[in-house]
Amino acid sequence: MQREVRIQRNAWRVRRCQRRVSGAFRRAGRGVIHPTHCKGTPMPAEHSRTTRAQAPRPARWPLMARLLRDGVQAMSDAELIAVLIRKSATGSQAEQTAVRLLDSHRGSLRALAARGFTAGFPLHSTHAVLQAALEFTRRSLLETLRERPLINSPSDLHHFLALWLRERPRECFAALFLDSQNRLICAEEMFAGSVAQTVVYPREIARRALETGACSLIVAHNHPSGVTEPSAADRKLTQALRDALRLLDLPLLDHIIVADNRCFSFAEAGLI
Repeated sequence: MQREVRIQRNAWRVRRCQRRVSGAFRRAGRGVIHPTHCKGTPMPAEHSRTTRAQAPRPARWPLMARLLRDGVQAMSDAELIAVLIRKSATGSQAEQTAVRLLDSHRGSLRALAARGFTAGFPLHSTHAVLQAALEFTRRSLLETLRERPLINSPSDLHHFLALWLRERPRECFAALFLDSQNRLICAEEMFAGSVAQTVVYPREIARRALETGACSLIVAHNHPSGVTEPSAADRKLTQALRDALRLLDLPLLDHIIVADNRCFSFAEAGLI
């Protein structure tokens, strides 16, 4: 009787050992091992813990493998787009879709990015992904602007404003509210108009400045025409806005016009 109990107990131990070791190797991606690889039996060297491959699994998509190997700088415009839209079009379909998107916009990344800003245009999922990538870049620049005084980093400010306003098909007027150290509190689009003009209400800008606790302001708007030079209306508006904010002890530090790849600064031109 005792002998039978010992046999059953040993058989139970063997089965438990088999389950433990087999489960360990399944988790390691090596399948199920032979039942003899139990307690007291040395395991083959290729199955030992110290010799398991630690390298990441290779990418199945050739384009992704190339991205991991060569970096983003080595990729073409179409390849970068294909990587971004892979969720909506997988594999070679993503690459073909990317080529078609570029061709339909004459090979221009800017034109493709601007399509999402066109009023009334139905935003396809691929365009939505590209817009998300642009928004990611804009928000990362916004974080950079919050780290130091804006007057000390005009190039970063111009880059941010160009990315934000440059491709808008209509004029947009924005305000950047700053704290006592000239660091950015928030940046908001205040007014939107037509292709040639925007109606701006200084009292609304002043009200919003008081709500945010701003100590100074920078305003900006775009020129869809691509002309950076300020118009007579731009100069008159700047003067009226500066005078209105001065009554509330809120200095207007600059008015920036964004057009194409260039920015015009009223402060740098000595007009404010």
